[in-house]
Amino acid sequence: MESDSAFVAPEGVYSVTEEHKPLPVPIHSSTAAQPIYQTRLSSVTVRFPPKHSVSPGLAQFLGANLTKDLKKDKEKEREKEKEAIVKERPLLEERSMSSGSTPEDSFSSPDVVATPDPSAEPQQYKLFSHPSVSVGKKKLNISRPKHNMRTTSSTFITRLQSTEGLSKTLAAKQGDVTFLFYNTGKAFLWIEVGSKTKEPLTRISFSAYPTCHDVNPSTASSERLDVIIGFSTGDLVWFDPMSSRYCRLNKQGTISASLCTAVRWVPSSPTLFLVSHADGTIIVYDKEREDGIFTATIPNGLTNTPHITINAHHASPVSDEWDPLSTIFVTPPPWHPEAIGKGEKGVVVKNPVSHWRLCRRGVVDFVFSPDNKYVAAISDDGCLRVIDPLAEQLVDCYASYFGSMTCVAWSPDGRFILTGGQDDLLTIFSPWEQRVVTRCQGHSSFVSAVAFDELRCDGRTYRFGSVGEDNKLILWDFSSGALHRPKLLGAHHPRPSVSSSISLAHRRGTGSTIQLSAPRYHPAPSRNEVSTVQPVLVSFPSLFGFSTRLSHCEGNCLTDNAQQVKQLDADLLTSLAFLPRALITASKAGHVRVWVRPLVMANSSPRRRHTRGTLSVTDFRGVVH
Repeated sequence: MESDSAFVAPEGVYSVTEEHKPLPVPIHSSTAAQPIYQTRLSSVTVRFPPKHSVSPGLAQFLGANLTKDLKKDKEKEREKEKEAIVKERPLLEERSMSSGSTPEDSFSSPDVVATPDPSAEPQQYKLFSHPSVSVGKKKLNISRPKHNMRTTSSTFITRLQSTEGLSKTLAAKQGDVTFLFYNTGKAFLWIEVGSKTKEPLTRISFSAYPTCHDVNPSTASSERLDVIIGFSTGDLVWFDPMSSRYCRLNKQGTISASLCTAVRWVPSSPTLFLVSHADGTIIVYDKEREDGIFTATIPNGLTNTPHITINAHHASPVSDEWDPLSTIFVTPPPWHPEAIGKGEKGVVVKNPVSHWRLCRRGVVDFVFSPDNKYVAAISDDGCLRVIDPLAEQLVDCYASYFGSMTCVAWSPDGRFILTGGQDDLLTIFSPWEQRVVTRCQGHSSFVSAVAFDELRCDGRTYRFGSVGEDNKLILWDFSSGALHRPKLLGAHHPRPSVSSSISLAHRRGTGSTIQLSAPRYHPAPSRNEVSTVQPVLVSFPSLFGFSTRLSHCEGNCLTDNAQQVKQLDADLLTSLAFLPRALITASKAGHVRVWVRPLVMANSSPRRRHTRGTLSVTDFRGVVH
């Protein structure tokens, strides 16, 4: 069963059902965009309403106007969808002081003046919250991008190609449909997974390189999709592929001209998203706001601008030298909730919402925890940082074994953080125990991407995959209970007790405004102090197709990983994603493959996963006194 379009895993055969190959580059073309940035993948599943066949019959003969009735039904369905979105949104955000009463037919929000209530009691304002605003009977509507990409004269967008009859194609769909977005060269593509038509639904060419993107699942519907695209110039584009409308943010690097390395929507928020940059910063944006005039404070630099410490009871300038291993450097804009809470009235809120400097080198990637309370960020300085985004505070910082980290993922139940790096290793961290749990050996070059397979994670055993610059696709099975603890334990990583294993929860439960006395920085343990996991499957392109090697070794045992098949290095694997019915891989040149799962897994119910549930701070409060 091993070929260029199939490989064998312990649970069955994965086979390619569709491929999307990049367009051929002309040999003598001087304007052709070379794929210098990695291909990234974003996916979302949208439920289209069923199509009801209406038979007017006698009613039409009598002159009944059924068209108006159908329109009324559609309007009622839209109102229900909007009410559901509003109810599901957490009270933490309340749109981050953005416009909450924008007319439905407008495509951009007007400037919003934040005026605090003087009679209100003083309180601690945080990043995603602000004083509650009484909107009366006004409905909370979400605006759409204001520019039409088909008729734009912007030189930033060089070409837009859509499949013929796109509107009719979308209108005819029903049931669950999975859409996939990916970038290659200077192009950004939108495709439907499993479609009979292999052509992309939309292909957009830009004058700059798209480097990262994300689609908002909380606002995804059969009528709209909110996609944020980051570029090598620092520009951001908010794009709705359904209507081909767009809006630019951080235009021409107004807020940051540094390359965008990752972008993530704030979970359950229809407006907020985070962007990491190659200058070591993460910036919080609101898609409803316009760009403001903002200059970030440079720590230990030549500027004398004071740095306001959010979370402290009183703002004070920072005179001590900034240590990126123990804190993040926050520069609040004039319209930040902290500044507004101190009496500044009539401030027009704009972007950015907030500005974090994590380190002196680039931030590579970041992900939200499943409970949406923490952010795990990796950077070129070889550190994994766990951040409390609401408190804008560094919780913990872990060092890599060697070199910088290149990719990161959080386990579906929130117990583990998985990273890949330039040390050719995958490392599993336990943020609750504040230690390295195990390392995974199998790659012979830098690891490019990691991802958890949610269907095969049950709280006891975890399946995850990885791809690397050695062109290997590796599947791993990890069980914390089956690990053998190494004989040699270092002094700085003792066996955790009950009190130390809940230290993170205790620190978060006692309040985020206190200065923590426990050290945040955790150096990397040596090889003798950490167990090693071997892969269950190694698959990589060879001269004769995909070669697969099965192995199963748990604990700290070692096996010979030498391969006897010559590898091709012309098209490196850079991205990996698990969908309910498929595994998706992408190469640097933009070659996307969809591998259908074995039939047993494809038909399994996703409700049976995560039997232990997602861990949260509240799970430990009853234990901590």
